[in-house]
Amino acid sequence: MVLPAPHARFLEEVPPRIERDDRIVGVAAAGSIANGRPDEYSDVDLVLAVEDDRFDSVLPERIDLIRSWTPLVAAFTGEHVGEPRLVITLVGPPLLHVDFKFVSVRDFGARVDDLRVLWEREGRLSAILAEQPPSPPRLDLQWIEDRFWVWVHYGAAKIARGELFEAVGFLAFLRETVLGPLIHQRKGLLLQGVRRLEALDPERAEAVRATVCGYDRAEAGKALLAFVELYQRWSAESGLPFERNHDAQASAVEFLAGVVRSTRPRAGEDEEPGS
Repeated sequence: MVLPAPHARFLEEVPPRIERDDRIVGVAAAGSIANGRPDEYSDVDLVLAVEDDRFDSVLPERIDLIRSWTPLVAAFTGEHVGEPRLVITLVGPPLLHVDFKFVSVRDFGARVDDLRVLWEREGRLSAILAEQPPSPPRLDLQWIEDRFWVWVHYGAAKIARGELFEAVGFLAFLRETVLGPLIHQRKGLLLQGVRRLEALDPERAEAVRATVCGYDRAEAGKALLAFVELYQRWSAESGLPFERNHDAQASAVEFLAGVVRSTRPRAGEDEEPGS
């Protein structure tokens, strides 16, 4: 695997500095570096395994520790994504996005994807990974179906009311929560929203473009109709077991169709004055 120069330099310089702290048992790379698919825009995702009985002493120090390992431009902790052990940073120059996740040794094996050990003490991390394989989340299509038609009605109501900032943001949420995972599931990949969608499945990514709209009621209505069509087709093609709620589907689609009709210009409205 060939790493971009800033990533290679960082991974050459920083792990040896981390190793000086005897509370840390080892460091592994996650994400695109672990999977062998990094590019110049990739983040560096690191998992730092800390001795169980030293973890509570390391956690409050983690930003100061990172600052001692690499030039720190900005940093904040990951409570907003439900992961307070995570520190999200920019380091450099050159600017590089690096995520440092501090875990106890007993929690190191719990993961959704592969890790690549960069260094370790006495082979301890490799032994844990060999004993505990990744446990990636599976797409729960029934969970989506139980919510999808409520979401369609909600989005249609936002469009009807003219809350277009809300509608545009909601369409992005649906892409992230529904269409992206369906495409990743089809490819047998980790469910990661719409990440790398254009490269992973160009044909379906092109279809998803129909769900993107500008600040316009009619465009938003057409985009939500496109969501419905793609969800119905791709969920049926997924091969996953689920029970479709036909009554909710019919009612939500009827409501959305009425909203879309209401956004169409009436005869003569789009004509030039005096024509």
